[in-house]
Amino acid sequence: MLRYTAERLFWMIPTMLAMSLIIFLVMHATPGSPLDPQALNANPLTREAQEKLAAKYGLDKPLHEQFVTYLWNVVHLDFGVSYVLRDREVSQIIGDTFPISLLLGTFALIFSTTIGLALGIIAAVRQNTWIDYLATSLSMTVVSTPNFVLGILLIVVLAIGLDILPIAMTVAATFDPWSLDYWSKTWTFWVLPTIALGAGPLATIARYTRASMVDVIRSDFVRTARAKGLLERGVVLRHVLKNALIPVVTILGPQFAAVGTGTFVVEFLFSIPGMGKFFVTSMTGRDYNMIMAVLLIYGFFLTIMNILVDLVYGFLDPRIRYG
Repeated sequence: MLRYTAERLFWMIPTMLAMSLIIFLVMHATPGSPLDPQALNANPLTREAQEKLAAKYGLDKPLHEQFVTYLWNVVHLDFGVSYVLRDREVSQIIGDTFPISLLLGTFALIFSTTIGLALGIIAAVRQNTWIDYLATSLSMTVVSTPNFVLGILLIVVLAIGLDILPIAMTVAATFDPWSLDYWSKTWTFWVLPTIALGAGPLATIARYTRASMVDVIRSDFVRTARAKGLLERGVVLRHVLKNALIPVVTILGPQFAAVGTGTFVVEFLFSIPGMGKFFVTSMTGRDYNMIMAVLLIYGFFLTIMNILVDLVYGFLDPRIRYG
């Protein structure tokens, strides 16, 4: 297990290098430049400031030298200056916003996994009953509803109509996840965005859980467990669910990487100062440094999650061994 983990971590290096090269080439192949004063809404910096930035980050050098300079800066966690927010470094923006997006994504994944597994288990155990049809229909409805539509519905019904939850995170400037005083004042602000962001993954997890459990329930070892007189709850939880979790765990990694690195729509609807908002604004403003930084973070996060998923396989299924 340790050898396998070390090998996977080692192969992260060429993976991230290849990803960096692709992102770098795509960004530089895109028409226009964030330092071009003729580009629409690109950058109002003076010519002298543009030349200094180009010299500092090697933008006046050949492409291969620029890539080497870029890699050197990334290794030192220097992603450059934001061309949209001229007075802020990209590293500073990410440091301020990524923890918020990651925390929201963690809440959304916990919510979606808990409710999704429960719905999937109930639907599989009560297969072809009204409970199964209700859970399946609910999952299909939720997964077909865009999160911005669901977010607006939550605001209209729960925040405006019933007035039981706040709409926007008005106290986000005091973000301090390690403070109990912070959570006592702001926990209600996280409820609606957590539901809006986690609803889609919840429905997907429920569908995968149901399909996998229905397949496992028909296995011979399940019939044997029941023939031995085991309680139905023990058969479902100890035998069926454990063997059915592998397909579910497979999708959890990419889903966590997606919701944990920022989502513009949910963050915009609920005034959450996460990383998703800056990524979208960087796309419209040709903020190449911000775009490349966010994509690299997403790729790194996705790679780590895939490694963790592979390791979880070994705990769920003893037949899986890593040399």
